[in-house]
Amino acid sequence: MQKRMLCSLLSALIMLTGVPACVDGCDYKICGAHAPGDIVIGILWPCHQKVKNLHERIRPESFHCSDFDLQSFMISLAAIHEIEEINAAGFLPGVRLGYLMCDTCTYASKALQNVEHMLAVNNSLNVKCDYSDFRPTVKIFLGSLYSEVSIAVARLLTVYMVPLLSSTSSSPELSDKMRYPVFMRTIPSDKHQTKAVAKMMHHFDWNWVGVVYGDDEYGRAAFQSFLRDAEENDVCVAYQEMLPQYLGHSLSMQLIKQVAQQIRSSSAQVVLLILKAELVKVLFEEMIRTNTSRTWIASDAWSRARFLAQMDGINKAGDILGITFASSKSESFDNYLKNLTATPGGYNHFIEEYKNLRFNCTSECFSNQPPSYCATPDLLKIKSGNACNIKDPQEQNDDYLVKTLDTSEAFPNRIAVWAIANSLKKLLKCNNSLCLGEINFPPWKVLQELKKVQFEFDNQNFFFDENGDFVSGYDLVMWERDGRYRRFQRIGKYLVLNKQIELEVENFNWLSTANTTTPQSRCSERCAPGSVKKILNVSCCYNCTQCTEGTYSDAWDLHACKKCPSGTWSLKGWTQCKPRWESYLHWYDPHPITMMAAAAFGILLLFVIFIMFLVYRNYPPMKRAEVRLSCVMMAGLAVSFASVICFMGKPSVHLCRARQLMYAMGFTLCVSCILVKAYRTFLAFLPFGQMTNRQLHKLYKPHVIVSVITALQGIICLLWMIFDSPDIDDTPPSAQSMKNIIQCSEGATYIGFGIMLSYIALLALIGFLLAFKSRKVPQEFSETGYIIFSMLMYLFVWVCFIPVYITNNEEGTAVQASAILVSSYGIIFCHFLPKCYEALFGSKTNTLERILKRWRAQSPNLESEGGIDIDTPGMNIPSLTSARFSISSMTTILRSSETLSDVTPTGSELVIVPMSSEKIRAYPLSNRPRTKMIRRRRRSISF
Repeated sequence: MQKRMLCSLLSALIMLTGVPACVDGCDYKICGAHAPGDIVIGILWPCHQKVKNLHERIRPESFHCSDFDLQSFMISLAAIHEIEEINAAGFLPGVRLGYLMCDTCTYASKALQNVEHMLAVNNSLNVKCDYSDFRPTVKIFLGSLYSEVSIAVARLLTVYMVPLLSSTSSSPELSDKMRYPVFMRTIPSDKHQTKAVAKMMHHFDWNWVGVVYGDDEYGRAAFQSFLRDAEENDVCVAYQEMLPQYLGHSLSMQLIKQVAQQIRSSSAQVVLLILKAELVKVLFEEMIRTNTSRTWIASDAWSRARFLAQMDGINKAGDILGITFASSKSESFDNYLKNLTATPGGYNHFIEEYKNLRFNCTSECFSNQPPSYCATPDLLKIKSGNACNIKDPQEQNDDYLVKTLDTSEAFPNRIAVWAIANSLKKLLKCNNSLCLGEINFPPWKVLQELKKVQFEFDNQNFFFDENGDFVSGYDLVMWERDGRYRRFQRIGKYLVLNKQIELEVENFNWLSTANTTTPQSRCSERCAPGSVKKILNVSCCYNCTQCTEGTYSDAWDLHACKKCPSGTWSLKGWTQCKPRWESYLHWYDPHPITMMAAAAFGILLLFVIFIMFLVYRNYPPMKRAEVRLSCVMMAGLAVSFASVICFMGKPSVHLCRARQLMYAMGFTLCVSCILVKAYRTFLAFLPFGQMTNRQLHKLYKPHVIVSVITALQGIICLLWMIFDSPDIDDTPPSAQSMKNIIQCSEGATYIGFGIMLSYIALLALIGFLLAFKSRKVPQEFSETGYIIFSMLMYLFVWVCFIPVYITNNEEGTAVQASAILVSSYGIIFCHFLPKCYEALFGSKTNTLERILKRWRAQSPNLESEGGIDIDTPGMNIPSLTSARFSISSMTTILRSSETLSDVTPTGSELVIVPMSSEKIRAYPLSNRPRTKMIRRRRRSISF
């Protein structure tokens, strides 16, 4: 039952495909070349470009072809030449190869008609259920040029398992051995070609391209394959247009104009054309007419089309690059083309047609109104200039084909013939003298051997892969300007096995840029290192955004930023990560060097002052400054200066604590001494009552005051160190900075740091207020002016320090060190240097009379209620009221050799007792005549 159904299906297939064998007289119409042989190879090749009036065909009559195709004709001759070469070489001893060549006219139905004719046995093709023993004359088919035709023919030949070997059909669909088990080819599949095209686009940095493909099996399959490969190579399709593969279609020109308009309006400057050469010609004519220039990528179907390279105005079309199969020239084949003749014992009507076109005199065809039988204008170009002087065109030959066409393009067709010959040699069990196998074998047997064949040709090894494809590579060609036309220059190759583009000519001139600069075709400009793509709608259209902090990009057109390795960082838009540089007061930087020099100079200056105070300790300025207190002040200032050194270098926990403790204790000690001096002056001129004065006098204990004040600061620092100790600041660096600021943190809450500074500021403020209250006392009796100025300077410096420290934490270390230096130098300049100056250069004749006169001049209001007379030899002292002064010294207060002969001895005092209505005379405490004195022993306050 199943057998009968299979037979019925086969019968229907044969009937539908026009099985009736050719009748007498139709051989020329169907097949145009033949040579007898023991084994016949069928050649399906289009020597004409199209079938006439195909769109008007309604009856199953003969096909009429037109437009002789010179390039296809040359490739078909390559197969005939190789068959003759094999026969001449005796490659198959005792066996002669023959051929039967039919013109497909690039139309699948015409090719199927040819196949039926070639497979017919005794002019008929019988229907069978089993074709295992089917033995047609033609054992194997060679062809066809286009994949669409090969697909149709392979479908039919699969019924009979007759092998079909192609040298040009590259559709990936034909690699499917389930559907096309009889098909094999001597070229790679288009899946490799589209990979090569996508790789080439990626190599030239083109990611925005247009695609125009044909409405046939070859075009659709190649386009789908290109879409996959383009995505893998970051190439985007700006537009895709399809053209009908048949030029005789009524809407063909209209569609071509629409496609041309799309090409002109698109921003894509690169266009891939997966079309037959005839369609490309019409499209180029439209491009040239509208003066449109683009960079064109040619598929293998037209990448070496010589008639396109010789179009008028082809240089206006722009740059053309192509993918073509590996090729090689043959001197033997070129010589064959120069001496064209039909194979002895056979015929070749295609050679006859070519010679008629080349050498037949048809001068009437060059008139303004040529007859209808004349060839097209393109074919008239091949006419020899000497045609009308030739009697018999068939006897003529020249080198026109060799000069006009690229004969190396026929290389895959020549390989195909040798692949057949090598498989036959295996099948026929040939040795050097004869072939032992059966000549009339079923075609499926040669298919078996063909799949396994491996042979060497032209110093290259060839074999078929599991899909029946060769794995040879592609050549990359560029259409180079050659005067008004173009010529093909091989610029590189694509290796199928390693999937890499290798350019052999790196610097070639482009027509669009007129130099070696590669033309551009991108939807968006490339994203430089340091930035990445932010995709908009398609992957090739994007904005470039800079990498954020902590990330980087080190190559062009990356999709995402890379994270910095641990221990490194980057700023916005960086191309690499670097370790953050540590920021602190380095020993070798100018600013720290300056501050250390200032601190060292301050310590040296204090040492010099200390020496001077010891040397001039008995001089009045030094006595008024209290040498012991001043020495304690110097020690405190020296510690403060030394603390500045601890601010330099890389901070550590111990340095962070040491520098604050040194400053706090040293400066507190210094300020406490200043406070004692201010308090002493204040007590001397108390405006309070007598009881209050006595209580305040009791509090005046300098050593106790200094010790208590300093001890309180010590307690504050101790609590600070225990509960909120300074440490290394662990605040992470700013994301916008490459600086890793290594500095001290003065505690987690800064409370201890604030209390320490506030305590010193409070002492300074109290000293300032006490000094300000006693500001009218003569400078010779006190240091109120110096105290006021130095404390004001200190308060001003540290008031300025606080906002700067808070707002600019990065510079806090340098600011605090500078504040310590300024405030310490302020005390030196206000307290010590004036004393040194007085000791060295001051007047030694400052008498009490001059002091009091100057004071009286400065304070006349003190005489408003009365006066005080101080009777001393030779001078009168103005009377004072409402005031009590106890002027004494630990040693000697005033000494003048010129005016005062007797001076108040040590431990004595000059007491001025204010009275309300009478003058009080003050006398020095001595027994000299004319001196009235009130001598009392009491606690004295030294100025």
